[in-house]
Amino acid sequence: MVDDSAVGRTGEPFTLDVERGKIREFARATGSSNPAYLSTEDPVAPPTFLTTAFFWQTGDADPWQAVAMDQRKGLHAEQEFVFHGPPPRAGDRLTGVSRIESITRKEGRSGGLAFAVMVTEFHDGTGRHVATVRLTGVERA
Repeated sequence: MVDDSAVGRTGEPFTLDVERGKIREFARATGSSNPAYLSTEDPVAPPTFLTTAFFWQTGDADPWQAVAMDQRKGLHAEQEFVFHGPPPRAGDRLTGVSRIESITRKEGRSGGLAFAVMVTEFHDGTGRHVATVRLTGVERA
């Protein structure tokens, strides 16, 4: 059951190195043939590439664990990527910090639903705010 006390929980900063090979692997895995991702020495990251952050966001960097969503009843409801300038490129090192922004509840046709939103902000080495990623999960009753 979703734990409302998780709201406001902030994870420790984590590092995401944007690597050329990983950009190409991600592009191929998503069926892209865009040369901006596949054919340059310093490819730009596809818009949804930052979803791979969960590979690097472990332990105290991951506040989602505090939500305590039952994965047998949970769904990945939505994910939004907002870029505050050029998207990251191969060679960029980003620092991410995630926080649980909100937990809301409502009644659905088949019972209660709990919505949890986690926001992750990414900054580059100069401190520039590169992107904001908003993840919404929902737990069914």
